[in-house]
Amino acid sequence: MADPSSYRPKPGQIPDSPGVYKFRDEHRRVIYVGKAKNLRQRVANYFQDLAGLHPRTRTMVTTAASVEWTVVSTEVEALQLEYSWIKEFDPRFNVKYRDDKSYPYLAVTLNEEFPRVQVMRGAKKKGVRYFGPYGHAWAIRETVDLMLRVFPVRTCSAGVFKNAARTGRPCLLGYIGKCSAPCVGRVTPEEHRELAEDFCDFMAGRTGTYIRRLEKDMMQAAEEMEYERAARLRDDAEALKRAMEKSAVVLADATDADLIAVAEDELEAALQIFHVRGGRVRGQRGWVTDKVEAVDTSGLVEHALQQLYGEERGDAVPKEVLVPALPEDTEAVSQWLAERRGSQVSLRIPQRGDKKDLMATVQRNAQQALGLHKTKRASDLTTRSRALEEIAEALGLDTAPLRIECYDISHLQGDDVVASMVVFEDGLARKSEYRRFQIKGFEGQDDVRSMHEVIGRRFKRYLQEKEATGEWEEQPTDTPADGPAATGPVPAPAPADGPAEDAEPREDDGRPKRFAYPPQLVVVDGGQPQVAAAKRALDELGIDDIAVCGLAKRLEEVWLPDDDDPVVLPRSSEGLYLLQRIRDEAHRFAITYQRAKRAKRIRSSPLDDVSGLGETRKQALIKHFGSVKKLRQATIDEICEVPGIGRRTAESVAAALASTAPAAPAVNTATGEIIEEDDGGSS
Repeated sequence: MADPSSYRPKPGQIPDSPGVYKFRDEHRRVIYVGKAKNLRQRVANYFQDLAGLHPRTRTMVTTAASVEWTVVSTEVEALQLEYSWIKEFDPRFNVKYRDDKSYPYLAVTLNEEFPRVQVMRGAKKKGVRYFGPYGHAWAIRETVDLMLRVFPVRTCSAGVFKNAARTGRPCLLGYIGKCSAPCVGRVTPEEHRELAEDFCDFMAGRTGTYIRRLEKDMMQAAEEMEYERAARLRDDAEALKRAMEKSAVVLADATDADLIAVAEDELEAALQIFHVRGGRVRGQRGWVTDKVEAVDTSGLVEHALQQLYGEERGDAVPKEVLVPALPEDTEAVSQWLAERRGSQVSLRIPQRGDKKDLMATVQRNAQQALGLHKTKRASDLTTRSRALEEIAEALGLDTAPLRIECYDISHLQGDDVVASMVVFEDGLARKSEYRRFQIKGFEGQDDVRSMHEVIGRRFKRYLQEKEATGEWEEQPTDTPADGPAATGPVPAPAPADGPAEDAEPREDDGRPKRFAYPPQLVVVDGGQPQVAAAKRALDELGIDDIAVCGLAKRLEEVWLPDDDDPVVLPRSSEGLYLLQRIRDEAHRFAITYQRAKRAKRIRSSPLDDVSGLGETRKQALIKHFGSVKKLRQATIDEICEVPGIGRRTAESVAAALASTAPAAPAVNTATGEIIEEDDGGSS
């Protein structure tokens, strides 16, 4: 691990002009490329105290061994050079989108003497006009089959074309009127090129002209009683209309635009692009990337724009690009896009109307793409096996950890401190065995002490179950027998992706599930202090056959007990990806419980402490008096007037309300007026 101070540039050595900088490792490989309006300010940020850096940035600067820069005259030049270097050096710490599939395009080879219509994949070629991308190649072929009636452009390969020219006989499409047969001279090269250009114009969205022309010719042929020609023109117009219907109208003003949406979590991001031409969706594609650098949504959008339009020119760059967040230097990016298009490009966030609605659709597609990507990656057996083997090798385990438990602490500024335990078996979540804990051994914020308590309670329960001979008869609580008073989990709605959270999961016979299954690996969310606390809890119980590790913030470092240096897994490691997923799930489960617990506390009422007073009679009291404040002012006899409330219950209600001091009155800060409390309707 390199010390950034060893290669830090001297003060005043870095210029304060726009430019692009490169970090290199000890082998002179470029590991990161960035651009800046002011090189001096940007590069200096990387050499601050390591504790203040984003974990991914910290990993990058400690991997690097040198930094160098190139000065340019404008921010647009910096953007162009950054894109070129990222493409050339493929730095490991730069965000790079990868297609989740190889999308097919409808291509017209205008660079040939006789242009050809065909399906193309892969890198785009100069002089070829592309339309799409399409989800499936068959969708392109259906569209082409309809349009060849009106624009009979060549679709055959070079070999078929040369053979037809040699024999003087066209292929089948030439005989049935779906090719103008330039191979045998039925049309001149100029006439065939004009057909190809008309085909491109129609695909680009200029559809109305051709359909109106066909309908006009049809009417004229009918008036001249050329009914066969009129019928053929009618069928041609219908074919074009059917081809148009394959692309849904989404924007009524015939807009040419690309809409970009991003779905992200702490580890990965999915990008979706809708290509709208002439108000219709002409193509859709998606990318997925690992977030290997400290980047927000604006940065992801900027990287996406570079990759989308870095090799494009002219009409391939649309007039309008709609994004979820503007890049940091919007003006420079807009100017760069305008230079590539050759005219002004509008780069903005849609605020209202159809474009905002369509952006919401693109966003939903991005969310689904990210979820599908994670599901595929997690469900692949080979990948899971490799991940477990990598974890075992990195942590020095004898066997792959088939059962992994992860613990996370959650609180809000020291209040409502809770913990979660999630279980992964064979690399998959075992949600029926998740557990939640309330921290009861002390009050306040102390993540290390909380982790020690939770690990101790969980494995004390494990030892009790291991020694027991009968069924577990304790109450469904996470508190051990010799610990503080048991307090069950707070009721909360069941999440869409997990079991109900209002009680411990239970066996089919109704008894609580047990803690009897030990993990091979315990993972705690945190660094050395949390790992030491977990190991100390296990040592105190005499457990020495369960491995422990900790995942530092953002999971860039894996800590082992008694080790001064972390284990650094490669960023592309499936083992690291699995640990990240487990940590994220533990965090989600903990924060869901903490929020539910806090929400219940906020909604609590003094009447909750009255023994024997159910929800129905509480509501009856509130309805009768109008509010808790007015109920507090009532006498015992007045409370007895409520149907269903006896004198003993009324005395309990009065005593509970008397022991609870009313909240301080609210004050209108504008007028100084005291606002009368009216807490009716909530209890």
